[in-house]
Amino acid sequence: MKKVILGLLLLVLLSLSGYLLANDLEPRFHSKEDVKWKIPFGRSYDYNNILVTRAVDGDTLVLENNERVRLIGIDTPEMHESDKLNRDARRSGQDIAAIKELGRRSYEFTKKLAEGKRVRLEFDVERFDKYKRILAYVYLPDETFLNAKIVQQGYASLMTYPPNVRYADLFLKLYREARENKRGLWE
Repeated sequence: MKKVILGLLLLVLLSLSGYLLANDLEPRFHSKEDVKWKIPFGRSYDYNNILVTRAVDGDTLVLENNERVRLIGIDTPEMHESDKLNRDARRSGQDIAAIKELGRRSYEFTKKLAEGKRVRLEFDVERFDKYKRILAYVYLPDETFLNAKIVQQGYASLMTYPPNVRYADLFLKLYREARENKRGLWE
């Protein structure tokens, strides 16, 4: 009898977990001060103190929970073959190899600042992009504003998509200063 009850309980739990995964449940945000990701039967993640395990490129990070974060308001050159790389090459008239090299430099800059660090995420109006990456402003342990630092040092262009425009004016100011002072990619 115990085996039958345990078997039925296991079946119910497996069905429930399958339902949760199949329906791609959205994160549950409690408040701005206490933002956590609830994973069924697992660990919750505190977006006020979460580890960056790697930089994917100059404007995308991977967190300890394997979620990707797209840094809001900035755009760095591509460093891998992609449709965007080809579009950027046609639009700018730059050689693909040159764009990839700039992308590698942006990646190295972001990697040096963020990889292996615990960070705090700040959200704007939209929480996710069409690729289901988290959209965020990222702050390093010393409260350095990562998105702004990348622009300020000349390793990113601007990419503004309303309604996520909280720091658009700041980014524009920093971008102009970086170009005028020939910092980073603008050397």
